[in-house]
Amino acid sequence: MSGPLTPTDAPSMPLSQDAASPTVEVTESRTATVGRMTVRRALPKRGRRTIGAWCFVDHMGPLAVDENEGIDIGPHPHIGLQTVTWLFAGEVLHRDSLGSEQTIRAGQLNLMTAGRGVVHSEERTGRYRGELHGVQLWVAQPDGTRVTEAAFEHHSDLPQPELDGCDTTVFVGSFAGATSPARADTDHVGVELRMRAGSVTAPLIRAHEYGLIVTEGSITVEDAIVEPGRLAYLGCQRDELVLSARDDARAILIGGEPFGEPVLMWWNFVARTQDEITQAYRDWSGDVSERFDHVATSMARIPASPPPWLA
Repeated sequence: MSGPLTPTDAPSMPLSQDAASPTVEVTESRTATVGRMTVRRALPKRGRRTIGAWCFVDHMGPLAVDENEGIDIGPHPHIGLQTVTWLFAGEVLHRDSLGSEQTIRAGQLNLMTAGRGVVHSEERTGRYRGELHGVQLWVAQPDGTRVTEAAFEHHSDLPQPELDGCDTTVFVGSFAGATSPARADTDHVGVELRMRAGSVTAPLIRAHEYGLIVTEGSITVEDAIVEPGRLAYLGCQRDELVLSARDDARAILIGGEPFGEPVLMWWNFVARTQDEITQAYRDWSGDVSERFDHVATSMARIPASPPPWLA
């Protein structure tokens, strides 16, 4: 489910932005192809690079998979980010250059921290047959951690605070009095909301900005209708958020303290300068690299085309 980013998703130059006061800004996701999957890419986009430290959101599926055909994304590198893999249905096998091999299932969290460099693959499990549906998100690492060593963690037991009319799972950060055990390098939050017909009031933090990605059904935020394929940016300065739905619906709420550092994103890399991206590209494209080690898989590595300033 990882990337890649292209100039269509975001300009190749650094960009910072100011978080807006309370607003409901609904934008269409872009359709992208990752492996054999079509995904809805809600973030990044021109004019909005981050929501808190969240810098990438792909919504995939629902997609029918079986033992012989599934996600199948070969080894590819990352720097300067954390990948958050979250499934609503199905199974995916994660392998990485740290030696991790972990099956992720619905309601469980895979969190990989790239730091200065890591390689991973996302593959079918070879036994699951059914529906695959989920999201992958990236978190931009701050300067204090983005050049440290890579790490991986898996969490199968996550807090599930219940709101009136809505079940939730907090996979990163703190929400409604509950805190995820997952690593968080900045003050940010990610929550799955499973709404029943009616309305729900979600507690927020005034200093944080938020976004809502609906993955099933339809949710109304103030006067705006948010459906799959749309991102609702909600700005800052909110103590709570009132959501309503005519039928059952599912969404991902992301947010956090506005990310105060400029971000340069290209392909599977999150950096600050073109020189950092150039070096990562050359390290990945070379025959030998201590930075990007091998992954124990039979799948071929995914090659990278030169960034636009080298082409």
